[in-house]
Amino acid sequence: MQCILIVEDRESMAQMLRATLEAEGFQVITARDVSAALKKLREEDIDLVLTDLKLPGKSGIEVLRASREGSALRPVIVMTAYGSVEGAVQAMKLGAYDFITKPFDTGHLVLLIKRALENKRLLAENILLKEEFAPRVFPVIVGKSEAISAVAEKLKRVAPAKSTVLLMGESGTGKELFARAIHCLSPRKDYPFVPINCAAIPGELLESELFGHEKGAFTGADRTKPGKFELAHMGTVFLDEVGELGLPLQAKLLRALQEGEIERIGGQRPIRIDVRVVAASNRDLEAEVANKRFREDLFYRLNVFPLTIPPLRERREDIPLLAVYFVEKYAAELKIGNRTISPDAIEMLVSYNWKGNVRELENTIERALILCDGDTIKPGHLSLNMSSPGPERLHMDSSLEEVSRQAQRIAETERIRRALARSNGNKSRAAEALKVSYKTLLTKVKEYGLE
Repeated sequence: MQCILIVEDRESMAQMLRATLEAEGFQVITARDVSAALKKLREEDIDLVLTDLKLPGKSGIEVLRASREGSALRPVIVMTAYGSVEGAVQAMKLGAYDFITKPFDTGHLVLLIKRALENKRLLAENILLKEEFAPRVFPVIVGKSEAISAVAEKLKRVAPAKSTVLLMGESGTGKELFARAIHCLSPRKDYPFVPINCAAIPGELLESELFGHEKGAFTGADRTKPGKFELAHMGTVFLDEVGELGLPLQAKLLRALQEGEIERIGGQRPIRIDVRVVAASNRDLEAEVANKRFREDLFYRLNVFPLTIPPLRERREDIPLLAVYFVEKYAAELKIGNRTISPDAIEMLVSYNWKGNVRELENTIERALILCDGDTIKPGHLSLNMSSPGPERLHMDSSLEEVSRQAQRIAETERIRRALARSNGNKSRAAEALKVSYKTLLTKVKEYGLE
């Protein structure tokens, strides 16, 4: 529900406006003077301000200035008496969305308010689009394996909640795809999804990207800039590679999560925000905490609902489905008509050791379509180094004893790989899951070349 602050000193007028706007489904907060209005702006999550220009003591211009400082995107509509239009013009120059002259038709006021709120939403989206965030389309998650089905089921359960989600897994497993799915299945789906790659932005610029800055806050800050958290208000922020944040910035992120407010660089007052955070890391954050590189309190705040995305080697039965999906996707993008993939090529893909996971598979299929000179992708189009270690196979012409040893080695290798993947490389937790001693696990890891 969107919240409107009415700043009006006449009780009868304030009550009439409250009744009108509440009947339209808005939440309404009122203030009788400037000081009360400034207090509400600091403490409440306000979407729009409707203020009288003439107030006891200070002018409504002070309310406008304070609102603009708190949120550059929040619209302010000024009410003015007939004959005071010059004051309203001044307000417009200072950034008011519009003004309305008393007495006015309440239907016209409601229309003006709805238009202002829609303009705010479009303005935020335009800022996002200028920065080339991906369009809000529902992500496609392909697979039928038990591993991916279990993750999908948990995802569907947590999506409608407000809980912070921590996505873990190797690079290329599709963590951003799952983050988008959480957003699209949540009540926030009509608001922005803002992804931020914490590893791709230099540390000295990251705070400004996350929380924004005021004009003049540092050299080159020639204008006020809202941060990604502010732009994502009511939506979802996806913090990819959150383990790359420095300790000082981790403290500010913790405050944003706990208090629901941020402060721009150079700002003098906090800004209320309502965002859901989905974070991701391919690092073992528990190990980072143990090594004093990641705050323990922030880890527990992010780790409310952990989800581990399985690597491709743990869901090989999904590889044929993914391959066909990517063939269709890139054949359409490249405008080359229908293409198929041969059974031999599929078998080659299934047996390959995908270090880059789904991302590597996707790139391989796109490259194969470019190289393919016919209607069918064949093994020769895949450009794969099959000498890289993949899943071991049983030599069925060996003795029964030898086959038994091979089967045990293959089974143990795969089981240890899965345990290490699920624990993000934490050998202590992997040993616990495997119900063996830490020393036994280290011996097996060395023996099977799993380092």
